[in-house]
Amino acid sequence: MYTKTKLSIAIILLCSLAITSFSFFQEKDNVLTESEKKAGWKLLFDGKTTNGWRMYRNVEADGWEIVNGELISKKDGATKRADLITADQYDNFELVFDWKIDKGANGGVIYRALENDRPSHESGPEYQLIDDDGYPDKLEDWQKSGADYAMHPPSKLTAKPVGEYNRTRIVANKGHVEHWLNGVKVVDFELWTPEWQQLKEKGKWKDAKDYGMVKKGYIALQDHGGGVRFKNIKLRQL
Repeated sequence: MYTKTKLSIAIILLCSLAITSFSFFQEKDNVLTESEKKAGWKLLFDGKTTNGWRMYRNVEADGWEIVNGELISKKDGATKRADLITADQYDNFELVFDWKIDKGANGGVIYRALENDRPSHESGPEYQLIDDDGYPDKLEDWQKSGADYAMHPPSKLTAKPVGEYNRTRIVANKGHVEHWLNGVKVVDFELWTPEWQQLKEKGKWKDAKDYGMVKKGYIALQDHGGGVRFKNIKLRQL
């Protein structure tokens, strides 16, 4: 009897863990629950329009479309590409969104970005979205999904296969930043420390003086040739 009881408890615990690991995916897309509204969450994509978004530097572009509740960076048919950025700027926030990627595609979400004559990713940190297994070029660890691109590689590779939706969570609270992917914290770092500054100066951003220095900025969905789909984009300020 004692052994059976222990086995029953173990089964219940395993089932609870399984339910928890998938509970962050919601039943109805592009809506806020009553509890989310009370907690201060804001829906950034309504599933139908790009209200609250515009093209980076207000350029003319045709690389984005909305189909069946998905905000899509088109892989084919685009002649003029540009990042899509929020109308508002944010400093301290928690951002969540669902995304999936086409075979061989590459994208990213840049936060606390400036809008100037340089690409958005040269001013704000980038949460990397990429086909880890099928990208045509060899990838460094700091290029893989969940990475703080060109700075901090993910501690684990937790992205789902091509064609399946992932959930990302980004927490940026003053100098502390966390990247989460499918319920796992894969990056955790402090901005502006001597260690961070050294990493910046010896890497890709050594000549990008504004990179990572902005305390309030735009959120940008990168158009890096298309092949990325988004939904359930929501944010709450901290």
